[in-house]
Amino acid sequence: VLLNFLDKIKALQKNPANVRNLCILAHVDHGEKDYLINLIDSPGHVDFSSEVSTAVRLCDGAIVIVDAVEGVCPQTQAVLRQAWLENIRPVLVINKIDRLIMELKLTSQEAYTHLQKILEQVNAVTGSLFTSKVLEDRAVKEERAEEDKEEGDIKPAECPGSEQVYDWSAGLEDSDDSQLYFSPDQGNVVFASAIDGWGFSIQQFAQIHSQRMGIRAEVLLKTLWGDFYLNAKAKKIMKGAHAKGKKPLFVQLVLDNIWSLYDAVVTRRDKEKIEKMMMSLGVKVMTRDSRHSDPKVLLSAICSQWLPVSQAVLFMVCDKLPSPLDMTSERIERLMSVGARRFHSLPLQTQELKTAFMQCSSDDTAPVIVFVSKMFMVDAKALPQNKQSEGVSGQMQGLPLKAKPEEEEEKETFVAFARVYSGVVRRGQKVFVMGPKYDPAQGLRMVRIVSACLPPVPHLACCTMDSLYLLMGRELEELEEVPSGNVLGIGGLEECVLKSATLSTSPALPPFIPLNFEATPIVRVAIEPKHPSEMPKLVRGMRLLNQADPCAEVLIQETGEHVLVTAGEVHLQRCLDDLRERFAKIEISASKPIIPFRETVIRPPKVDMVNEDLGKQQKVAVIHQVKESDTLHLDPSGLVTLTTPNRQATVGVRAIPLPEEVTLLLEGSADLIRTLEQAGQAQREGRTLDMSTWTLDALMVLKSRLEVLLQGRKWRNAVDRIWAFGPRRYGPNILLNSVEGYQRPSVWHCLEREKGEKEGGAKAEASAIRDFDNSVVSGFQLATLSGPMCEEPLMGVCFSVERWDMNFPTQRTHLDSVTEKDSNSLDASVSESPGEAVGQQGASGKAGGAGETPSQAEGAMAGASHGRLVDCYGPFSGQLIAAVKEACRHAFQAKPQRLMAAMYTCEIMATAEVLGRVYGVLGKREGRVLQEEMKEGTEMFIIKAVLPVAESFGFADEIRKRTSGLASPQLVFSHWEVISSDPSWVPTTEEEYLHFGEKADSANQALKYMNGVRRRKGLYVEEKIVEHGEKQRTLSKNK
Repeated sequence: VLLNFLDKIKALQKNPANVRNLCILAHVDHGEKDYLINLIDSPGHVDFSSEVSTAVRLCDGAIVIVDAVEGVCPQTQAVLRQAWLENIRPVLVINKIDRLIMELKLTSQEAYTHLQKILEQVNAVTGSLFTSKVLEDRAVKEERAEEDKEEGDIKPAECPGSEQVYDWSAGLEDSDDSQLYFSPDQGNVVFASAIDGWGFSIQQFAQIHSQRMGIRAEVLLKTLWGDFYLNAKAKKIMKGAHAKGKKPLFVQLVLDNIWSLYDAVVTRRDKEKIEKMMMSLGVKVMTRDSRHSDPKVLLSAICSQWLPVSQAVLFMVCDKLPSPLDMTSERIERLMSVGARRFHSLPLQTQELKTAFMQCSSDDTAPVIVFVSKMFMVDAKALPQNKQSEGVSGQMQGLPLKAKPEEEEEKETFVAFARVYSGVVRRGQKVFVMGPKYDPAQGLRMVRIVSACLPPVPHLACCTMDSLYLLMGRELEELEEVPSGNVLGIGGLEECVLKSATLSTSPALPPFIPLNFEATPIVRVAIEPKHPSEMPKLVRGMRLLNQADPCAEVLIQETGEHVLVTAGEVHLQRCLDDLRERFAKIEISASKPIIPFRETVIRPPKVDMVNEDLGKQQKVAVIHQVKESDTLHLDPSGLVTLTTPNRQATVGVRAIPLPEEVTLLLEGSADLIRTLEQAGQAQREGRTLDMSTWTLDALMVLKSRLEVLLQGRKWRNAVDRIWAFGPRRYGPNILLNSVEGYQRPSVWHCLEREKGEKEGGAKAEASAIRDFDNSVVSGFQLATLSGPMCEEPLMGVCFSVERWDMNFPTQRTHLDSVTEKDSNSLDASVSESPGEAVGQQGASGKAGGAGETPSQAEGAMAGASHGRLVDCYGPFSGQLIAAVKEACRHAFQAKPQRLMAAMYTCEIMATAEVLGRVYGVLGKREGRVLQEEMKEGTEMFIIKAVLPVAESFGFADEIRKRTSGLASPQLVFSHWEVISSDPSWVPTTEEEYLHFGEKADSANQALKYMNGVRRRKGLYVEEKIVEHGEKQRTLSKNK
């Protein structure tokens, strides 16, 4: 029987029109056609939304399940957003309707109103996603239209799909949203109670009642859901049930029947009425079920025959969800537009692959295109090739078996979870593995066919698909080939694929865009084995976990600690259990969660801790934190001037807090800034980095938004003077060039290529960069990577370099073996000609202050004249890096410092009687309530709050214990927030002494966090072992 079943599935796989990728396989007979449905289940908890992302990429449609009582939760919105981003079509199942009858005790009329509101909520989420997309597309089209008008030559025939590109009249009113929303009359909604085994769509009841009432099924289909009622006298369906106080058709013909069944079977247990109902429904129940003491057993037996939920859902899937042949061109272009490159900027051979996607062809000539969304681990014994047939195992039962080593017995292997988009995949076939940074243009120049000996193409590898598997739930069945449009498992890729990958026989295929993860990995723990001798097993186990979990990250810190980064507390516990039981199989000990913080500066506060006006007290108190020395000088305005140990360079730096909007913009534009930095680096090295028009437009928008946000006298021309971003050259901190007379090129210089400044202009710009310019940037990167408070990264800080003097001695007694050839090669990096240097150094000298003597200025000029012999990578470079780093740290400390905490948004559903306890738990954990509203039609309250990640551990358990399980929170990482209290605060004014006491006993939350991080990192913590010991304690008298 199993062999016949597998043969039928293999036959169905060859017809992609009857395949539905929604990895449990279900073979469904639907009318005259047979369908093959790939159902991929994914967990509902917000911590595991990465599993939803991996499933969604392989699917053409999605079944979104919503609780009939709770309605739209944060995770429902996240799932709908993920489906929308992947351009797949969703259908809706409203489950647990039995709770409306048994728990909430709603009437059928009230339940109908409640279900309408849930549908409105789901459609509101979908509508907001649709609106944002339409407006975004319209803005892009208008920008392109303006560019074409400026160029004066619109050539629509040159690019495919150009009629869409230049259709700038498209707007919300013109967009077709008829198939967008969920509506029962469209057949994309099923009402169900899975626990009782029933579910139905409107079509089923339309068919049932059309025969009984003599009304056409098409009419009933349009009127069963909506404001329609049945006029018994006229025997007509009329509109206006709500206005006339009549029962809607859906209540009268559908819900009333279900409510009366529950009333007879569960509530009253009326045997006579049950018998009549079963007769009218044509249902036969086993005697065992009818006599069972639990009425729910009888109810399930009746409902599973009358309205089987499986039939309703699977028929909806077959009718409403698309097949692989119906993949939209928009989704294909999005999948292939990786990074900053748009589809129309890809090579012509790459664009031609779009046809292979659309045709979903299984011909031998079609290119093989496969996407691996995740790797999952399988016991080697479960693989089909390792299973012994029953006959052989029966014959060998009496033979003694040789004992296998323990490691060999427990061996596990990875299987890739993938989908074929084009061509036929065969066992033993060789394919290319495209890395995330692979460039098809470069690959096409160097590679033509798949072979074992590839030329060294960056980010391209070759591998063999050793085995192909049909995924039958927990079982695997081996296949020889898999045609296009199907989901499959691939063995033998563990050495080539880490988490996800794009596979193809054509080097023209670009890698697919990365998976979109809703949950951000934020929770870190350090892991070590209980027995140090088992460290190799832990390292191997963490490597396997990193490969198997799409969201988990494994790091080795500078201290040598092995750190695991997860999405939340539940995800962390799951990963630790997997490490102990599956991957490492050893006893491990995990540290307390490592909470990330950020350091920042703020504008000097105007009031103290008791809201009294400060005046100038705070400024004086803060400035005295920086200890001056002969090489370090602090200006009363906050400018820190620091000289290198060899006295050859002086740097003046000031720290300025960035506006919050700018910080958020920089944090959200990290990928764009990284691309900008790569373009700048390529230009400095004499290379060219091709960027699409879309990327250049996005960078121009980023620049213009920064110009709008950075307004005021102190930010004049600041955007054009940006020297670098940091840390790691793309972080939310800025290095600003305020050195008088130093006109170095801006970070935006790559955008000026569009204005006609080609190679000559680029060379002129490159010649304006001074020696050791990169050393200043490196010092800034180091300073922003670890701040002075607790060595955490900085955020939202602008360091303005206002002075940079170079003072080389006239007679150079020592040079680091710079030959004449080397000096010629250094000409490209020389900052300026001697004449320009004199002017710049003179100007810098003026900016440096009155403390510089004429002899120092002469030395600076002489040093500039020897600029061609400067070794930019010698010992002096290191001194300058250290000086800039220390100057930035001291400038940071000269301003009011604050910690920034990672924050969760917390949504809690609770009943009225436990609201006080919920508020108590939130207040105890430094939470802040943002909104509280009552859910219409229920007794449930929805509380929206923010909670520090540092206080979130054990929060869900505590809130469930305190509320006896009546409240459950959903935590999602949201943003970074400044902790208002100063970690170094001590009472200074009379009012503060009166309010907080002489000892300031109240706990300083920011200081507690800061000391915790410093203690974990092994840094000095300023704390007293005995504090305020007023009473002497001796051995004789302990009182």
